[in-house]
Amino acid sequence: MVEGLQMGTIDITSVSTGPLGGFVPEIGVVDLPFLFKNNIHAYGVLDGPIGEELLDKFSEKGIYGAAFWENGWRHLTANKAINKPEDLEGLKIRTMENKVHMNAFKEMGASPIPMVWGEVYTSLNQGVIDAQENPITVIYTNNLFEVQGYTMETGHLYSPHVVLVSQVSLNKLPEDLRKILINTIKEVTVYQRSKSIEIEVSQKKLLEEKGMKVLTVDKAPFQQAVEPVYKKYADKFGEELINRIVTAGGKKAIDF
Repeated sequence: MVEGLQMGTIDITSVSTGPLGGFVPEIGVVDLPFLFKNNIHAYGVLDGPIGEELLDKFSEKGIYGAAFWENGWRHLTANKAINKPEDLEGLKIRTMENKVHMNAFKEMGASPIPMVWGEVYTSLNQGVIDAQENPITVIYTNNLFEVQGYTMETGHLYSPHVVLVSQVSLNKLPEDLRKILINTIKEVTVYQRSKSIEIEVSQKKLLEEKGMKVLTVDKAPFQQAVEPVYKKYADKFGEELINRIVTAGGKKAIDF
């Protein structure tokens, strides 16, 4: 999709931050585990100067970064309850082809296996992998309750979608229409987020009705387990940027 945006064969799309690091490395900072405290923290950062800095990086690739939309918090699913990192020991968990994600799960004791999304359901059903991680809406709409018995609300990663517009397509529009398009994307962001959260709440109930157990877990042990990931990526993303994001939510700065 990103290549399509660059060529102008795709006008506009929204993509999870997960696969975008290969095109804009700086966006990968958002994929650090437990980076955001809550939605308010995430929105404050992504709608503010830091978010603008990250979106501006796409212009170097011939793409206009328009906004960050809601995609939910990523949670674990498996066929057993996972209440602490030790429960992940040796568990084969599907991840995106994203080094930050993979390193986070390695630190938690799991065995991350990058896999294209289209193979996940069958691989779970056949036991090729034991677990996966995604927002509630993805878990429900892809019927993962048929092949997984538990969802653990780890919320280990806030996973926004980045709204991207082809600069080629944008340049074809008169200036007034360009402004209308960009302003509309930004204005609809508030509605998109609230609607997405509303849908997630309803789909969580539907998961339980389908027989899936949705468990609340103590996040602290998981957060502690992934602390080395921050030091591992301090040079790549910058200690200052990481701490600007962390402290924006009232969290204590990380001592690198």
